[in-house]
Amino acid sequence: MTSLTQRSSGLVQRRTEASRSSAADKDRGSGDEDFETHRGEEEEEDDKGDSKETRLTLMEEVLLLGLKDREGYTSFWNDCISSGLRGCMLIELAIRGRLQLEACGMRRKSLLARKVICKSDAPTGDVLLDEALKHVKETQPPETVQSWIELLSGETWNPLKLHYQLRNVRERLAKNLVEKGVLTTEKQNFLLFDMTTHPLTNDNIKQRLVKRVQEAVLEKWVNDPHRMDKRLLALIFLAHSSDVLENAFSPLLDDQYDLAMKRVRQLLDLEPEGESTKTNANELLWAVVAAFTK
Repeated sequence: MTSLTQRSSGLVQRRTEASRSSAADKDRGSGDEDFETHRGEEEEEDDKGDSKETRLTLMEEVLLLGLKDREGYTSFWNDCISSGLRGCMLIELAIRGRLQLEACGMRRKSLLARKVICKSDAPTGDVLLDEALKHVKETQPPETVQSWIELLSGETWNPLKLHYQLRNVRERLAKNLVEKGVLTTEKQNFLLFDMTTHPLTNDNIKQRLVKRVQEAVLEKWVNDPHRMDKRLLALIFLAHSSDVLENAFSPLLDDQYDLAMKRVRQLLDLEPEGESTKTNANELLWAVVAAFTK
């Protein structure tokens, strides 16, 4: 079992090889409006020709960055992506206005000491997100961000809490990407067993995703996390925590790579407690960041 406390805040080393819901669903509130607005802004420039089916969740984006294009599976040595994907779920639900942290109180609890509470139980339209939301809503007393990452990953010694584990997450996300026309499904033989793989079939979508990540720390760098799109900021943090950020930067030239890594380090060196108190900050996003970088 890989503990979150073993996650390093340092960067991975470079390898040597170069619609909106109907008006009746008012419980979705401003979170979904922000979600759609950000989506619209991101896609206005790059995705005008795509249908809504090609809009990806944070979990799908992180998995897509981690998948080998031709082989259709993630690295066997990557033991970080499982918990990283659970962090994605919490932030996705927070951005959509479903989850938030409890009030910090007079004593001002730290981000990792505050509990996650359900702000709205309106369905998201995503089975995995709705499953996670249901767990959070029905759990009393509430749990912290770090506890939820561990529980949803199945990283708990308490047999009474094993039912919180979300199973086959990578395979379910890959099937979502197959349905959206991004991946395809094949069978590969690995001597002793057969494995279902999901090679890339729509290279344009992945290239746009990689380009967005690269531009965020190069051409479109703003040197202020609060001026960055929250989803893109979360994607950079979670791709790093899932050990797949390297895949987005490896095609860069040496000087671009070094500059991109330098700016990612600047983000990783931020203090989540302080950043979460700034105007328009999403506290749960910074709590997830704190869980992975503490």
